[in-house]
Amino acid sequence: QVRLVESGGGLVQAGGSLRLSCAVSGGTSSSVKIGWFRQAPEKEREFAARIFWNGRSTDYADSVKGRFTVSTDNSKNMVYLQMNSLKPEDTAVYYCAATTAWSRDPGNYPTWGQGTQVTVSS
Repeated sequence: QVRLVESGGGLVQAGGSLRLSCAVSGGTSSSVKIGWFRQAPEKEREFAARIFWNGRSTDYADSVKGRFTVSTDNSKNMVYLQMNSLKPEDTAVYYCAATTAWSRDPGNYPTWGQGTQVTVSS
């Protein structure tokens, strides 16, 4: 069973950058896709980015396109979310999640990490 652990969150000023990491263990394969989601206080969890485990395809929400980059390092069993030009509205708990579907719907992701807080100050 796949297990996910996020790290790399923190406090950053608007315009700054952070890189989130998602350590993946317990059974990866080319059928696995990893999604990054975020949830701000009193808001629903929303899709940010997703990637095939082998890195061959990526997808981004319009709100992060051009600022965030998702990548994998299969040799280290890691998935990264590089976040640049951060805005206060990016403040949220960020989660990585695993699925065998190619979907933006969090309901299609059966496995989730514990989340990491990202706070962007203005």
